[in-house]
Amino acid sequence: MRYLRAGAPGAERPILYADGVLRDLSEVTPDIDAAFLAGGGYTGDPDELPPADLDHHRIGPPIARPGVVLCIGQNYAAHAAESGNRPPAEPIVFYKAPNTVVGPEDDILIPPGSRRTDWEVELGVVIGRTARYLSGPEEALGHVAGYVLSNDVSERDFQFDRSGGQWSKGKSCETFNPLGPWLVSPDELTFPLRLRSWVNGEPRQDSSTADMIFDVAFLIWHLSQFTVLEPGDLISTGTPEGVALSGRFPYLSAGDVVEMEIDGLGRQRNVVKG
Repeated sequence: MRYLRAGAPGAERPILYADGVLRDLSEVTPDIDAAFLAGGGYTGDPDELPPADLDHHRIGPPIARPGVVLCIGQNYAAHAAESGNRPPAEPIVFYKAPNTVVGPEDDILIPPGSRRTDWEVELGVVIGRTARYLSGPEEALGHVAGYVLSNDVSERDFQFDRSGGQWSKGKSCETFNPLGPWLVSPDELTFPLRLRSWVNGEPRQDSSTADMIFDVAFLIWHLSQFTVLEPGDLISTGTPEGVALSGRFPYLSAGDVVEMEIDGLGRQRNVVKG
């Protein structure tokens, strides 16, 4: 299954894509939210749903505001190296404010005082079943509702120089998590997935989930030992090399256009505003 949400912020309508046709889910569920995902998503006949028209409608994030956004740092060896670090011995975890989540074509707003706003293409995992104290990674993938394209926008001064010892200050500014366009069920994807990003049409990142240090199953199992993962929660699984933090590229400034895509999950295009 493929889901998206369309409409003004806070008034998005849930949509199913099946057999080449967009279908309106509004009569089935008010949103692509925790309750809908916990129930297994749409299980009926898509032909029974009315068609959906996206003309002139904004594409929103493919899930309603998540209860929590958990992020994994330095989960690609090459990115750890460009950050000046060795690969971590176990996952680095930080939180991102859920209200950072915006649509895949919404503007990215540079916060006041920012000098080092950066991009990060990431595979996002949306939880579909509650996960707590799982016994091993082999149990983990049964708790996944689907996958999304995520941009973990980061302000590096806030993240490192003004961190107070943690990273969330540099991760939680307004609009710092463009998400979508699609939420795609696991059966529609074949791993590994290619991840790419561009700034003003110039290539930045080009890697594969095969280079992840900790894979999705391990991450879900690991996180479940420390916190309860609930339906609708979002896990961002880390970014590959090719960000501005590497020193090879300039940081974002007003007028820049950030694009990114992941195999099977679609493409984003966001304009940076000062």
